[in-house]
Amino acid sequence: MIISGSMIRDYEEENFVAVLDVINDAATAYKGIIPEDCWHDPYMSATELQREINTGVSFRMVLNEENIVMGVMGAQPVQDVLLIRHAYVRTQARRRGIGSQLISDLRKRTALPILVGTWAAAAWAIQFYEDHGFMAQSDKLTQELLKKYWSVPEAQADQSVVLMDQS
Repeated sequence: MIISGSMIRDYEEENFVAVLDVINDAATAYKGIIPEDCWHDPYMSATELQREINTGVSFRMVLNEENIVMGVMGAQPVQDVLLIRHAYVRTQARRRGIGSQLISDLRKRTALPILVGTWAAAAWAIQFYEDHGFMAQSDKLTQELLKKYWSVPEAQADQSVVLMDQS
């Protein structure tokens, strides 16, 4: 079920606080799931979000009828692929088609292969991407892809999975 009246928009600087709020609200799902040394509150600081934007992560947002940001997806072209770097939906708005809207929008906006990395313990995230045509890569290929396209600490890489869009 898609939220009635919702629309997808490009990130605008005026939405910075709302985007950060969505990320930190949604990321609470990782607490107790990912390694304790990787969890912090807030999950993403304003400085980290600004750094992501400054390094080329572009965000799209789903807004509801009241122009409240309900979900965000940040993507970044790297070499010959497009990486989904961030994908979050407000806790109160989950399972309403917002993530599906963002995936569909992203596919329409690129001809590049799409990759996403996530925590291997985040079964719900993996299931979401698999339900949308992504396929988890082998442990060996995951490590190769993480080294080629991402810059993550080795401890995080060891607990991650990369999924590739098969559509």
